[in-house]
Amino acid sequence: MSSKTVTESDRWIRSYLPGPAEALHLVHFPHAGGSASYYRPFCTSLSDRFNALALQYPGRQDRRDEPCVTDLHVLADLLFDRLRHLADRPLAFFGHSMGALLAFEVTRRFERELDTSPVALFLSGRRAPSRHRDENVDLSSDDSLLAEIRELSGTDPRLLGDDEMLKMIMEPLRADYRALGDYHFTPDPPVRCPVTVLTGADDPRTSRDEAAAWQDHTTGTFALRVFPGGHFFLSEDVPAVTDYVAERLADIPSPD
Repeated sequence: MSSKTVTESDRWIRSYLPGPAEALHLVHFPHAGGSASYYRPFCTSLSDRFNALALQYPGRQDRRDEPCVTDLHVLADLLFDRLRHLADRPLAFFGHSMGALLAFEVTRRFERELDTSPVALFLSGRRAPSRHRDENVDLSSDDSLLAEIRELSGTDPRLLGDDEMLKMIMEPLRADYRALGDYHFTPDPPVRCPVTVLTGADDPRTSRDEAAAWQDHTTGTFALRVFPGGHFFLSEDVPAVTDYVAERLADIPSPD
């Protein structure tokens, strides 16, 4: 399958606004409970320079009739299987929160199975996997899950008062938190690609030191950028984030 077959109708990949012909692919991995549409503003902002794409995991939005995947390693395998077809040209990954772990795990698979890497790996809003925290969320209780997402400010407060929307949100959110709780990091060799970590200054789930510890997981170059805001700092100033990403990618040669 050619990379040129990526269309808006693809089950796994959304292309909201195609970029220039032969531009670098920049693939966005959503957070826990998140969907591809979260990245629409990012994709449209970057579309003048890149083919900015967003992943759609099973069990949400137009894939809500499919079962959610409750194992991050299984989901990483599935994502790798779909994204490997884009390896015929340079691409970069951007993952936020749970999406950062998935982007990292898929990069591992690219290196192990294809002996190739993304030209850049952007990891946002997530501590390094070697920095463990005990964060127990009661998955049997909707109230516990709602308290968690309210603290992280990752969902429009208007949606939290809509019973129908809540029903659509809670199932993938619960599945993703189960996957995060069961995730076990295996200290394989570090990835080879450049890693850029983005974090919010007031993120209650990731300290600066925990974000900086990602440096131990790459043999490539490393950069850390702290933005104002909390866990979802990237939503608070989309232009600042996309400008920074574009700046970091500016030195990547354009594909022939």
